[in-house]
Amino acid sequence: MPRIFARPLSLAIFLLIATFIPIITGALTMYQITAGSLPQSSIKFAAVPGPLFFHALGGVLFALLGPLQFAGVLKRRFGRLHKITGRIFVASGLLLGLSSLRLLAEFPDASTWVLISARLAAGLGMSLALIWAIVAIRRGQVARHRAWMIRAYAVGMGSATISFIMLPIFLITGEPVEGYAADLLFVASWIINIAIAERVIRKGKPASIKRLGKSALPLPLPPLPSSLR
Repeated sequence: MPRIFARPLSLAIFLLIATFIPIITGALTMYQITAGSLPQSSIKFAAVPGPLFFHALGGVLFALLGPLQFAGVLKRRFGRLHKITGRIFVASGLLLGLSSLRLLAEFPDASTWVLISARLAAGLGMSLALIWAIVAIRRGQVARHRAWMIRAYAVGMGSATISFIMLPIFLITGEPVEGYAADLLFVASWIINIAIAERVIRKGKPASIKRLGKSALPLPLPPLPSSLR
């Protein structure tokens, strides 16, 4: 990982740039719903504007707060604010995941079985990861909490990765990717994000634990001889 990404502010800026397209898309969707001006390609969602609006709202908040949480920009100087935004981040992630499941239930035939299955797995996986993150931090398991939060963020930001995949293809060919090819690219974007997340989690572990596993954890000290007590 480049040294620039080790700096909290630089990492936050990088992540915000990487999620710029989903943030703008989500904000535009919320405006279109409130203004009653959904485009023809999304007109079917006019029947369920609530779930679509909350899905867009959850996505925007999740994308905006994620960089601040993971880069440690707030944690180092504003610990209390970090906790507050962390709660909002988790709530927005659950809103994003659960609303995606609601939209899948409303439109079960909107996509191919490949994309529907992937979206179902992503919605469930992200929601469960956030719940496990909450359980971990309540038990004082900070490292496990961080790992599950990173996994949830990686799944939730699959739309950012697919944008970076689809846009160059469109600029080169002049046509959007459609059909099973588009579905496979969506699945690939989630796989890429999860792989990166697992690498980040592994690099964040102490070297001794990575090499030796549980055997590297500190062992209890033997009792001192009575003469030294």
